Amino acid sequence: MKCSRSIGQTRDKSSVKGKFMSANGSTVISNLEYDLLTVLQNKSEALKAYDTYMKDAQETGSQPCIELFQKLQQADMEHAQEIRQHLQEVMQKGKM
Repeated sequence: MKCSRSIGQTRDKSSVKGKFMSANGSTVISNLEYDLLTVLQNKSEALKAYDTYMKDAQETGSQPCIELFQKLQQADMEHAQEIRQHLQEVMQKGKM
């Protein structure tokens, strides 16, 4: 079964990366913090999208697809929690 919807393509944010500077020229957010925030945002968007995908699968009566989306959602939730932990440490210490 082919899905008719997909998670939106992420915009190229590389032009923004590294440009978070204060008035005196010091970096406000590191590239690593930015990267982790970006990945966390993408995971959060995916988690929300899975609800829609599961609803679509329910409407078509596709239990295997429902179970797949639930499995993917659970994995992304665990990944998001891990990313958040890394981000907190990087923000506190500047590195892992």
